[in-house]
Formats: sequence, structure tokens, C-alpha cells
Amino acid sequence: METTLRPLTLGEILDKTAELYRSNFLLLAGISSVYGGILLVLSLLQIGAQQAAKSMHMNTGLIVVSVVGLVVLYLAIFVAGGLAVAANTRAVGWLYLGEPASIGAAYRTILPRTGRYLWLMTITYFRAWFPCVVIYAAYAAVILVYIRPTGVFSPTPHAPPPDPSKMIVFLVSSVAFLFLLLGSLIFGIIMSLRYALAVPACTVENLKARAAIRRSIQLSKGSRGRIFMLGLLALIIQLGMTGITQGFFIVVGIKHQGVLPVWMSVVQQFLAFLTNSFVGPIYATGFTLFYYDQRVRKEGYDIERMMQTAGMSQPELEPPAPVEEIAISDTGSGHE
Repeated sequence: METTLRPLTLGEILDKTAELYRSNFLLLAGISSVYGGILLVLSLLQIGAQQAAKSMHMNTGLIVVSVVGLVVLYLAIFVAGGLAVAANTRAVGWLYLGEPASIGAAYRTILPRTGRYLWLMTITYFRAWFPCVVIYAAYAAVILVYIRPTGVFSPTPHAPPPDPSKMIVFLVSSVAFLFLLLGSLIFGIIMSLRYALAVPACTVENLKARAAIRRSIQLSKGSRGRIFMLGLLALIIQLGMTGITQGFFIVVGIKHQGVLPVWMSVVQQFLAFLTNSFVGPIYATGFTLFYYDQRVRKEGYDIERMMQTAGMSQPELEPPAPVEEIAISDTGSGHE
């Protein structure tokens, strides 16, 4: 995608996101399909293990399989999802600057730095959302340890009336929880806006995690309202696609107390694979274009790029890539 770098409005960024995604659909969806495929395989294995435990009437085994499956699935979402975002970010950067890109080249570039990207995402999620986790945990502890044993939530016909002091504690803690939760959500959103450009900075400029966070804070300053709108639109698209593909299964699951027929669970996972593959690149594409736009606005990157193209300055070089990587797509030389 040949492009003329210049400051863009939010609408133009959205237009270019749609244009780049549409014209490189197979590439970007292919990168995300690796993540979606891993989740699909793990989900199908979990369904198979659960059915095997049910057929052998192993109730304890069913619980173990379900818990272990959830833990493995969430770890896969974190690791494979993070790598897919980084790979899509790297590919979008190449495409936006009119350079060659491929699925293999994108993953070969980011895989040697897997630990860096995962550490970056761990830091940003922890800083932004840890207060929310603490508030949830504290409220749950109050309910489980102090309120639930009194029978407030499951009164029996002949049980004595609940202790008024316990009811007051429950009401006060619930109101406090709601206010604190609202505050932690606002805090998490603000912090996420500060860190929104950290992954593009890390992948494009080859920065370490903390340096990428500082770079994101500096680049995003003054434009976090625009970043919020971009993220909100991406979230709406993701929720809309999820609702379209998963809404029917959610309704059926509610009607059947969370239990779906096996064939329906399998179909649900295949649709989830398509959703993850198609929707996944939208976030990375939009925020990578926003990252370049901020560099143009704050640092005159458009002029710097023109000088590099004309041979008037040396480009920032990434560390030397393996020989096979250079031979396939020349990803190790000349890229930002």
C-alpha cells in the first residue's frame, strides 16, 4: 500500500484502516487465524475430554477437565493473542509504508522477541486493571466470608431472620463496591489510553517493554480523546460481530441452563474461529495507523521518511535477521 504520510483526522484513519484491511484481508486475517486456530483446537479438545468424562460418569474428572481447560485456554488467549496482535502490527507497519509483508515474515520477526511482547502486555494490563481486580476480590471476600454464612442469600423456611447488622454491612459494601468499581474502570480506561501505542512502538521501533510504555505515553499525549473514540469503535465492531455469531448460542445456553448439545458446541467453536480471524486485525490495524499519525504530527516522520526514501538519511535498522528471513521478504533491513 503506497501512502503519502501526512496528519490524518480520525475519520481518515478509520477510512485507511478499512481500506488497508479490505485490500490485505487474506494476509491480516491469516495472521489472526493462527491465534483463532489454536483456540479452536484447544476448545475442541476440551469438549472431547468433557464428553469422555461424562460417558464414564466421572463427575470429579469432569470438574478437573473443565477447570484445567479454562486455565489452558486463558493462557493461550494471552500468549497466542498477544503474538497475533504484535504480528499484525508489524505487518500493518510494512503495508502502510509500501513494503512487502507476509504471514511468515511477520511471525518470524516477532517470535524471537516473544518474551518482550508478553512482558509488555503483562505490565500494561497490570497497571491499568489491577485496581479493578483488587476491588472485585475484596467484595467477593466480604460476601463469601462475612455475609454468605449468615444465610442472607439462601434463607430456609424456619431459619431466624438475618442479622440486621449483617444486612447493613452487605448494603454498605455493595454501594462502596459499585462506586469503587466505577472509579477503577475510569482509571483503567485512562491508563489504557496512555499505553495504547506501546505495542506499535515496541514492534516498529524494536523498543523494550518499559521504553515502549514511555514512548506510548509521550506519543499519545494530547490525542487520547481520539484514541478513545478509535478504541470504542473497534470495540463496537468486535461486540457486534460476536453478538451476530454467538448470540444464538448464548440464548440457547440460557434456556438449557448453560448446557449445549455437543454438535452445537462444535459449531459454536468454528464460528468463534472465524470471528477471531476476521475481527482480530481491526484493533492492530487502527492503532498502528494512529501510531504513525502521531509520529507525523509530533516528530515530522513524514519528512524523515521522505529523506530516507530519497537516500538523504539512514533508516533506523532492526537487529540483523536470520538469513532465511532476509531471503524471503527482506524483513530485516530497512524497516522502521
